Amino acid sequence: MEQSLFIRTFGDYPLIRILDFLIYSRDFDYPITEIAKNADVNFQTLKKVWSRLEKSKMIMVTRTLAGATLYKININNPVVKKIIEINNLLGWKAVEKKQKATI
Repeated sequence: MEQSLFIRTFGDYPLIRILDFLIYSRDFDYPITEIAKNADVNFQTLKKVWSRLEKSKMIMVTRTLAGATLYKININNPVVKKIIEINNLLGWKAVEKKQKATI
């Protein structure tokens, strides 16, 4: 599987993979176990960084479903807004580079 531009730019680290998944899937909410699985991060590793994400309000609880708490990235957080902006910029720059290469 090919890595995202976000991961290729900032490094293949658990926190970056978690943020990458949450940004990509920002319209949906997930239990913490699914976030770990989809971000390809060991659950114990995710738990180590999760408290930082909660304290900084970069993630938010959306609801409880069948006893599981669901989370998503907090798109109203100013830091998250900037991270999404950077992610979008990386995408546009990659498209521009590809277009220039085909000309």
